[in-house]
Amino acid sequence: IRDSLYCMFKKIKPWISAFRLRTLPLSVSGIIIGACLAEHNGSFSPFVFIIAILLTISLQILSNLANDYGDGVKGTDNENRVGPERAIQSGAISEDEMMLGIKNNILIVVGLSVALIYASFGVSHLLLSLLFLLLAGLSIYAAISYTVGESAYGYRGLGDVFVFIFFGLVSVGGSYLLFVKHLDHHIFLPAVALGLLSVGVLNLNNMRDIDSDRASNKMTLAVKLGKKRAKQYHLFLIGSAIAISVIFGVLYFSSFYNLLFFIAFIPLCIHMIKISKAKVPNDFDSQLKVLALTAFLFSVLLGVGYIL
Repeated sequence: IRDSLYCMFKKIKPWISAFRLRTLPLSVSGIIIGACLAEHNGSFSPFVFIIAILLTISLQILSNLANDYGDGVKGTDNENRVGPERAIQSGAISEDEMMLGIKNNILIVVGLSVALIYASFGVSHLLLSLLFLLLAGLSIYAAISYTVGESAYGYRGLGDVFVFIFFGLVSVGGSYLLFVKHLDHHIFLPAVALGLLSVGVLNLNNMRDIDSDRASNKMTLAVKLGKKRAKQYHLFLIGSAIAISVIFGVLYFSSFYNLLFFIAFIPLCIHMIKISKAKVPNDFDSQLKVLALTAFLFSVLLGVGYIL
């Protein structure tokens, strides 16, 4: 029995690693903002919130597994890559096993999508239900096609655009729509700010891998810009997110609690200073978790600040 449990544990451990749990807080940040702003307007459902969180986590895990598969089969994940070793790269999970995991994850995403649409809209709001079915399909496509396939958009420098759309606009706006059943102008600036921070996380990852990606012909935006301009681009992303969120705080101020998210500016400013001085890949890698968790903190503080 002990040997069986050991073998089972050995197989579970690489899957958990492939899920890349450290990416999950950022993935649910938009849901938190949208849900809190909906609660501020008196339209919140705990049940819808829980399903939305589960769906978002499932989509993020799908993306992580697909990235592991796509970069693994293309040879992009090799000995020159900096950062945690991927599952296919290490041999812990085979290509066939990973593809099976991706297919099973898609089924989970589809099931949660249907459950979320029914929980939010019931049998009414047909157009909104169809819209969210379309968004679910596009989200699955975006999660898989970043690195998988000959026309993978992550290899053509389009990852930043997709991350901004799905982690910012769709995440915040879509979650708000689930609760309120319509869009309001006050969600736009937080969605843009979070989208910029999310692109910053991707760009940080791409700056870390810029040399190995170039050698593997993975033409991320960081590779196209080069090290110096990619760093300038990164500082622009974080600085713009701060500026836009300040504008939001001023325009929609009703209580000093609304400005709680200003606390997140402290680690963001420290992060910008460290990135401006970064030189080697490990300098960027060490800031990945910092920026992702700070974006999550920003979202929680902004959301909570509007329901206190």
